Amino acid sequence: MPHLKTTAGNFFEDFKVGQTLHHATPRTITDGDGALYTALYGPRVALQSSAVFARALGHPRAPIDDLLAFHIVFGKTVPDISLNAVANLGYAECRFLAPVYPGDTLSAVSAVIGVRENSSGDSGVVYVRTTGQKIDGVTGTASDCLTYVRWVMVRKRDKASAPPAPVVPKLADRVDPATLGAAIPAWQGAFDFAAAGSSHRWGDYEAGERIDHIDGMTIEDGEHQMATRLYQNTAKVHFDGHAAKGTRFGKRLIYGGVVISLARALSFNGLANAFNIAAINGGRHVAPLFAGDTVYAWSEVLERADIAGRTDVGALRTRLVATKNLPTSDVALKAGDTYADGVILDLDLWLVLPK
Repeated sequence: MPHLKTTAGNFFEDFKVGQTLHHATPRTITDGDGALYTALYGPRVALQSSAVFARALGHPRAPIDDLLAFHIVFGKTVPDISLNAVANLGYAECRFLAPVYPGDTLSAVSAVIGVRENSSGDSGVVYVRTTGQKIDGVTGTASDCLTYVRWVMVRKRDKASAPPAPVVPKLADRVDPATLGAAIPAWQGAFDFAAAGSSHRWGDYEAGERIDHIDGMTIEDGEHQMATRLYQNTAKVHFDGHAAKGTRFGKRLIYGGVVISLARALSFNGLANAFNIAAINGGRHVAPLFAGDTVYAWSEVLERADIAGRTDVGALRTRLVATKNLPTSDVALKAGDTYADGVILDLDLWLVLPK
């Protein structure tokens, strides 16, 4: 008789619009998490690297990388939402609401806001809005630190089960810049451009400008699995090589968040003073990445915007594009309505830069 204390995770049929999921395993962030994140991706942003730099910008100490907080909150959701995922498809309406420091404890809760069965009948798309919450490691106060929408393709348990009435949420094309800046404290000193690594300010970037970040980074099996374990992300497609042999790819997929973090780290060359990610307007994992592939990245400047109440910083909207095994200097994003071969990530961001 099977043991009934384990779980196979949720399948598409298990999700209902209006459902709330409280995710397990709160996570207290440590300096070790930040050090491992640096070892895996090599980010060089001064704010998350230097306590001295951070204090000048009003922080009590260096916060953890914005994307490390995002991935840990995301990882909390995986056992309930995407353990049986075919693929994570995209993101929207993501706002970073508060800095996260070592010693803070993160947890997550999600609301199901949409479901749509695929025409194949063997899977469906689930839309969720996730809120990351933190308990301050010094004061013990609780607050929201992150919110985002994502949609994920999830296998059905029974292909013959009746499809639900489709509900597809209407999502904003971009986060309103008037709502940005909640995670940026009042500065206590001046922005140190020499320490940050660049002299380029917010006003030095123009809409339509394209920045080739030049460098490439090759990812290996051990690295991407270690990164995904760091976030306590348990999705089978990233780990189970035996089961992966029976998929259409025949091998493990790299977690899409690894691509995002690699591209963000590479973007330092050209956007060194983009010291915070204020929002993710939208994003799409265009194609899979596998061990042994090399990631390159480029950014297109889409627009500049003021941040309400701030004269020292501004918001820069960029499109961060990652490619695999293809240096980006001459790569087009799309051929007509179709993404060009080699493009693996299309991510629309609001970044914060000094004026």
